[in-house]
Amino acid sequence: MPTSSSSEPEVPDLPETPDTTGAYPRLSDEQIMLLSRYGERKRLAKGATLFCEGDRDCGVFVVLDGRVRVVQEDDPEGASRVIAVHGRGRFVGDLSMLTGQAVFVTAVAQTDVEVLEVPYDRLKEAVTQDQALGDLILRAFILRRNLHADLGAGLRIIGSRYSADTRRLRDFASRNRVPYRWEDVEEDPDAEVTLRAFDVPPEETPVVIWKGQRVLRNPSNTELAELLGLREDAPVREALDVLVVGAGPAGLAAAVTAASEELSTVVLDAIATGGQAATSSRIENYLGFPAGVSGAELADRAVVQARKFGATFTIPGEARSLGRIDGHFVVGLTDGAQVEAYAVVLATGVRYRRLDVPGMDRLEGPSVYYAATDFEARLCRGDPVTVVGGGNSAGQAALFLARNAAHVNLVINHDDLNRDMSRYLADRIASTPLVHVWLNCEVCELRGDLGLEEVVVRDLGTDELRSLPTSALFVLIGSEPHTRWLQGAIALDDKGFVLSGAGQGGSTMFETATAGVFAVGDVRSGSVKRVASAVGEGAVAVRLVHDYLVRAGRR
Repeated sequence: MPTSSSSEPEVPDLPETPDTTGAYPRLSDEQIMLLSRYGERKRLAKGATLFCEGDRDCGVFVVLDGRVRVVQEDDPEGASRVIAVHGRGRFVGDLSMLTGQAVFVTAVAQTDVEVLEVPYDRLKEAVTQDQALGDLILRAFILRRNLHADLGAGLRIIGSRYSADTRRLRDFASRNRVPYRWEDVEEDPDAEVTLRAFDVPPEETPVVIWKGQRVLRNPSNTELAELLGLREDAPVREALDVLVVGAGPAGLAAAVTAASEELSTVVLDAIATGGQAATSSRIENYLGFPAGVSGAELADRAVVQARKFGATFTIPGEARSLGRIDGHFVVGLTDGAQVEAYAVVLATGVRYRRLDVPGMDRLEGPSVYYAATDFEARLCRGDPVTVVGGGNSAGQAALFLARNAAHVNLVINHDDLNRDMSRYLADRIASTPLVHVWLNCEVCELRGDLGLEEVVVRDLGTDELRSLPTSALFVLIGSEPHTRWLQGAIALDDKGFVLSGAGQGGSTMFETATAGVFAVGDVRSGSVKRVASAVGEGAVAVRLVHDYLVRAGRR
């Protein structure tokens, strides 16, 4: 709830922030009227706080009169910097307001204001009543999250680029689309100033600073997730209808469909929602998005959908075992917890393979990436980078990185760019001057002292070696399934993918030989490794789950 005053220093009135990206749209009178049915009008004095960084389950505010500024709490003395200013017709909020997670900014009345407050629960209802309004709000929230990341709003992560724990925290934040600012203790003078202000010696880094004041010394991923509201309350002890293991496109589709059919649904994922698809800068062949859609946006939309219908998420929640007790399944987690369900949907997907070359063990932490998102692109802006791989993921990464990198080397171990890559991508790469394609080549060594400085590439036809200046290496060379935890519990093929279908003992295409356990998406043996097919499999499998629950007397 908004408070009546704020103790932060006086900030002069600032003009409204122009909307150049679509992140700050202005609602029409008709849209405001629609939202009025779900909210309450309030008058607040200048300096009143509408919501604070770290708040959860707060609602959105529509400015009816006056101006509201959005700020980032930046240091222990209480200073803040202005992110945006909103006037009449603008709505003030964050993507977290559709997910119940912690918000990453603070909103303060810059003048005396009149606002329409739409609470969290009513907001979810409102956006489903008008498709255009719901899409406008969701799209704006997603764009704002990207802007906040560009501005370094949100968390502050301070540590050494050569620290494995610093890399772990940065990767966890990036994969979960959490905006953050990283301060490198080796190169960023602000890092030393911040550590001194919080009385943190360098040897105790990495640290995470939250709300400009709270310091977490090398927190685990679980601790960080709980702080941000990524991990929802533990499910009740009685068995659920369905447990979805894996939150990539197949798992998210299964969660949306199951929850919409009023099946009690919990989703686990060891890292983040969206799976590998969320690391794609642009998916251009997915139905309904003619201009393409980023994997992160597709994932965020799906998560909002699933939560709207009542699905809950446990992230990180890494499965380690699958067993059975009293007629239902038990999935044990690496943290010792367990989740029980009458049906299990396996959607754990795949992970990219690692290059086994000299220098990888030493330089992987600070300089090697397995995804090319906005977060990674910002880290290597203006530097030369190298991408290894010949599939669509590698092609999209090369084009995306070329927007900011000095130049991009694309290394492929065969001589036909069109062999494994969609034609439109291959043509675009061929016409992009900043992307140099090294056909029939392989990376054979990484060189550098503390960080990557160059990669050594071998021509597979001539054995000629060439050194390419590189500050970051992106490895996208194929995948292996996330199924080691299932060995001995579920039938797998010789490559580790889950076997399903009538020929493998299942009663339906997606059911395994263990009745009640279904496999969908990339982890399923014989599946088409595409986002659209994974989504379709996840949705169809829930129909089969429902039939199984009926036979088991659960529906």
